[in-house]
Amino acid sequence: MTEIAEKYSGLSDAEVRERRERYGMNVIAEEKRESALKKALKSFSEPVFLLLIGAACLYFFLGEPRDGAVMLVFVAFMGAINIYQEWKTDRTLAALKSLSSPKVTVVRGGEARAVSSEELVPGDIVIISEGERISADGELLENDGFGADESTLTGEADIVWKRCATACESGRGWRADRCYAGTNAVAGRAIVRVTETGGRTEYGKIGAAVAQAPDRPTPLEKQTRRLVRDCSFFSMLMLIFVVAATCYRGGGFIEAALSGVTIAMATIPEEFPVVLTVFLALGAWRLAKRNSLIRRIPSVETLGAVTVLCVDKTGTLTENRMTLKSFTPLCGSSPRKLTEVAVLASETNPYDPMERAILDEASKNRIEIKLLQGQRLLHEFPFSSESRMMCHVWSHRGKIAAAAKGSPESVFPLCGLSEEELEEAELAQRRLAEAGCRVLAVAYNDDMREIPREISACSFKLAGLAAFIDPPRENVAESIRACGSAGVRVVMITGDNSVTAHRLAHEVGLGCGEGEHVMISGEELERMTDCELAERLGDVTIFSRILPREKMRIVKALRSRGEVVAMTGDGVNDAPALKYADIGIAMGGRGTEVAREAADMVLLDDDFSTIVSTIRDGRRIYDNIRKAMEYILVIHIPIALSALAAPLLALPALLLPVHVVLLELIIDPTCSIIFERQPEERDIMERPPRSASAPIITRGLFGKALAQGLAIFAAAFGSYYAALQHGGAEHARTFFLTVLVLANLFLVYVNRSDKDFAFKKGSAAADMIAWLVNIGVLLCLVVMSTLPHAAAATKLSQLSAADFALALLTAACATFWWEAVKWRGRVKERGAILR
Repeated sequence: MTEIAEKYSGLSDAEVRERRERYGMNVIAEEKRESALKKALKSFSEPVFLLLIGAACLYFFLGEPRDGAVMLVFVAFMGAINIYQEWKTDRTLAALKSLSSPKVTVVRGGEARAVSSEELVPGDIVIISEGERISADGELLENDGFGADESTLTGEADIVWKRCATACESGRGWRADRCYAGTNAVAGRAIVRVTETGGRTEYGKIGAAVAQAPDRPTPLEKQTRRLVRDCSFFSMLMLIFVVAATCYRGGGFIEAALSGVTIAMATIPEEFPVVLTVFLALGAWRLAKRNSLIRRIPSVETLGAVTVLCVDKTGTLTENRMTLKSFTPLCGSSPRKLTEVAVLASETNPYDPMERAILDEASKNRIEIKLLQGQRLLHEFPFSSESRMMCHVWSHRGKIAAAAKGSPESVFPLCGLSEEELEEAELAQRRLAEAGCRVLAVAYNDDMREIPREISACSFKLAGLAAFIDPPRENVAESIRACGSAGVRVVMITGDNSVTAHRLAHEVGLGCGEGEHVMISGEELERMTDCELAERLGDVTIFSRILPREKMRIVKALRSRGEVVAMTGDGVNDAPALKYADIGIAMGGRGTEVAREAADMVLLDDDFSTIVSTIRDGRRIYDNIRKAMEYILVIHIPIALSALAAPLLALPALLLPVHVVLLELIIDPTCSIIFERQPEERDIMERPPRSASAPIITRGLFGKALAQGLAIFAAAFGSYYAALQHGGAEHARTFFLTVLVLANLFLVYVNRSDKDFAFKKGSAAADMIAWLVNIGVLLCLVVMSTLPHAAAATKLSQLSAADFALALLTAACATFWWEAVKWRGRVKERGAILR
């Protein structure tokens, strides 16, 4: 990097600023940002706000300006809460987008630096390496075996090998001396001068319409929208019914209108979309803090439904810390000869950990690496997933010499081994593999007549074997056990041979017996049809000698069996499988930019245990969404039934719009603040994954919400009816609201866990937030019922200490009876464990 920065000074900071002002950001379509006023108007156009504003206008029309003003104050306060939540969500999403934005290496002001791809401007000098996604159009200044996959633009799958730009070259069409935004670097390295950015690139001209296309709603979003739509339709029916019923029994139109607005407000669960948006966005932000960067927010809801986790061996289950265990000379080669050939078969500035280990070993043995690799490199056969080997051809001591290394299965057939030599080599390979080593064969040809077109046409002499060891991560075995308890099957996919894969699987506790259907090799996979593969996948836990392109078939076959698949990958060729999986997981440390772009989630620490923790958090987030929605349903039932029952029974007006607003001010922060912070259930990783097609509001959840809601309604409305017999309407209404508010507070503790006792200690943060919200709600209730002006505006009166105690007891009875149901469930669970 230093040498490049010295050769190309790049643009200065002033030039970058000037060109950004002229050309804009490097994005295909500038994101349209809504103004604060437009967001506020959009928020106040929700049905519940329109009803509230309508009620305020009705009060002004009746000559009650104080009541109208109170309604508008509450409308403004509720709107402020909604706008704050939206602002917080937008800020979280913007932070996540910034974290996941691809980075590029540019030379500016004489130094190389990493910047966001959106910051590129024409004239920038960019260093592009294998595995990166190209972010702008440009001309090649230097080329080191650089090849690009331009299928996204041309539709052709072949690699396009690039050459440096020349002054005389011009013309239309796709040029080999240029690289294009939206394509992928799949081999080598290049230095490029940016010529076009954003919408002026070839990709930008084609993809502007695609970039501006709206995102499709997820199944959970569709469910929520359908639920809100159905409830809104029901609310309008209730409004018409209550207005008609009130007029029929002799009430005035104004009274009927207020009662109708009240019932409509009480039956619109406008909190549902808020809960979904806030919980998923904040959940993704919390995951990012734990090294799991969510690139697509809807994937958070899918995490809890994962049934199969497909993982790479190297770097995910192992530490990706390759060390050379031994060199094994064969066919008469000496240890020094084997080491020298391995050095010549390696890159001069290697990225691969095995090549670095080879050079380190050579240095220890005082082999002149610079002298060996300082010779003229005539040709390079790069490693490919098809050949499974690589070869360097050198001008060595006046001759053409070749040095190769790769999988023994690929190298042995090119070495002309006798039966005895082949048997000796295979036996040595098997022993090393059984010891858990990754084995490479090293071969050479000191006197090559000519350089063939394909590596498969080369002839070599076997120098020996290089054995590497990559120890498993220390917490992998525990994480695999956690997956097993959670009903998530872990499948290891590796390019290593079956012996090495089997050995590691036993070390980390991955279920792998000797049965026929436990392991499938790449050779077996190639012979199978898609149907045969799907049938064989029932208990397979290991795939060995798998090519990256074959991962796609495995994912498709698993999904055809109804599995929800999470797939890890790091290479360019892994991108299709990552895209096709339900959850594509790219490695953040060693993964390519192409893989990260295709993935739903980026693992920042490349650690398997982080994937398991993310599945755990995904289940917790989904559980908390269900709990919040259950709470919303429960608390709306007594509000709606009370608003309906009072006018139908010809009782004094119980709930006015202002009271529903007060209750909404309690419901909103409770469901979006308290429940979002709830810790996980103790058995969250001891139950099978939920069905991906299961509705968010299940029959069981609705039945529980209905039972709890009816109990609270019976207690609160019964108290109101009884209080009417012994006092005025305002006293009865105050008692009713006190019971309802206290029941709401108790309900949070009862429903924050489906199994544990209500007041079992949870996380300190969640408990503190719950107490702060509770104290705030109680203070609000006291202020509204005791301060003369506030009491007059809300039509409430002060309760005596005895009345408050009675309301407290009534609310407790209406909610804590569910603790008996939970206790019975715990007894049954313990009985099942003992049996």
